[in-house]
Amino acid sequence: MSVPVDGSADGAAARGERPRLRVGVVSAGRVGSVLGAALQRAGHHVVAVAGVSAASLTRAEELLPGVPVLPPDEVVRQADLVVLAVPDDALGGMVRGLVATESLRAGQIVVHTSGAHGVDVLDPAAEAGALPIALHPAMTFTGRSEDVERLATACVAITAGEQDEAGFHVAEALTLELGAEPVRVPEQSRKLYHAALTHGANHLVTLVNECAQLLRDAGVATPERVMAPLLSASLDNSLRHGDRAATGPVARGDSGTVRAHLDVLDAADPAVVPAYVELAKRTAERAVRSGVLRSGDATEVRDVLDGEQ
Repeated sequence: MSVPVDGSADGAAARGERPRLRVGVVSAGRVGSVLGAALQRAGHHVVAVAGVSAASLTRAEELLPGVPVLPPDEVVRQADLVVLAVPDDALGGMVRGLVATESLRAGQIVVHTSGAHGVDVLDPAAEAGALPIALHPAMTFTGRSEDVERLATACVAITAGEQDEAGFHVAEALTLELGAEPVRVPEQSRKLYHAALTHGANHLVTLVNECAQLLRDAGVATPERVMAPLLSASLDNSLRHGDRAATGPVARGDSGTVRAHLDVLDAADPAVVPAYVELAKRTAERAVRSGVLRSGDATEVRDVLDGEQ
């Protein structure tokens, strides 16, 4: 990227090299450690990282070997690019604290990785003269080295201030350097964006593992082997064909099978039934709208499902 941040960056540009940024990462959680490693691989220099827990210190040692582990204020003071990879609810307090300690300065780029927040949460940093950017990779992180490779296949939601094209351009440049694809998300849409991804990705984990447990209860020794081809195909078809990829008894209007499912689930694990009912209702509604399911058949399925309420 071409953001001159100090004399050394200008000197690099004068020599025909791309200016490099001094990066400070707060903190070395699953996201921060991976982003730090990815930025370092892109040629930037991670000067320091903050981390307290044993897991964070281990990740820092594995993904950012040789990088000093320092308190957040000291990390930020050394950086041109500040990466705030802290929990959503802690972000506002962290920014206010860094401003109060005069750790942030004019000319810095301050990036946070929260999906739920836009740049408004960085207003104190902007008032101090920093360039605020929200940058959220749309992927799940394990905190291991393979995440750096996965990041290169991901999209990254970027948000800058209103009418702040400079902020968007910097965010896009950073994202492209990571190998990812930038996607602009307006400030007012960040919470809906994050809710959508959470509903899909996080609840998918719960759904898959409930399926695996039910298969174990049914005597299947290797549920993961049984599920993998089916669920992989379902995901692929859904992404390719939308609601028209719907299959199964609800999409077929097979109310008798739905009734049998509810009975056996109630006997095996009653806690699963409410989720099955609500998802089946949503499946029926969307199947009707897409033309997969006739409204008359959908009514029969709904009658069965409503009987569980």
